[in-house]
Amino acid sequence: MSTDSQQNITHSPALEFKSSTFSVPVLVLAGNDVIIIEQQLQDKVNMAPEFFKNSPLVFDLQELNKHDLDIDVAELTKIIRKLGLLPIGIRGGDAQQNQQALKLGIPVHSGHTVAASSETQKQQHPEPESQAVAATTTMITHPVRSGQRIYASGDLVILAQVSAGAEILAEGNIHVYGSLRGRALAGVQGNTEARIFCSDLQAELISIAGNYKISEDLNGAVLNQPVQIYLQNHTLVIKDI
Repeated sequence: MSTDSQQNITHSPALEFKSSTFSVPVLVLAGNDVIIIEQQLQDKVNMAPEFFKNSPLVFDLQELNKHDLDIDVAELTKIIRKLGLLPIGIRGGDAQQNQQALKLGIPVHSGHTVAASSETQKQQHPEPESQAVAATTTMITHPVRSGQRIYASGDLVILAQVSAGAEILAEGNIHVYGSLRGRALAGVQGNTEARIFCSDLQAELISIAGNYKISEDLNGAVLNQPVQIYLQNHTLVIKDI
């Protein structure tokens, strides 16, 4: 090998840092009873097991600390991992809680996202339903690529395709104005009135309030068609639009 080739290999960068945006579920705690937390978190995981399986998670302790409610961060982390979730950050913790998290290898995140803030305000100061729905609609204008996960606390509107290997999850309705090739889970908090609308159904999995079908269960007549999906007598119904 020539000297020039060796120099090119030596000086060629082996890595680079790039900024990017990821959607990560945030667990906002309002109580410090770890038994109740485990029970309720298990219930939520059961509603959408495929979405939450090995899902990264940030837990938010701001509400607890606001009401002087302490919690054992190590015990909380143990519960989260036991249920198959991967804690990747703590937010809203005090100095002691942040130190506990760092000892467990969990980074400390500063700041407070708009989504979590609006959800907390909604619980404390309920608004008329029409205003709440408008305030919690999430719109995505770019394609959702394989490996990406998007979570919406209300309705989710996607103005592009959802690639195979991608997952989209909403507490309300899901609208996909493009091909739906990945996984779509609507009504994940138990909303049986939620619906899924898409312009081109090619999904790997569709689910409403924990009731789901995988690609093998889909009738060929509805594939590659614009459809709406809703729940009727605990069964998913798929109809042409």
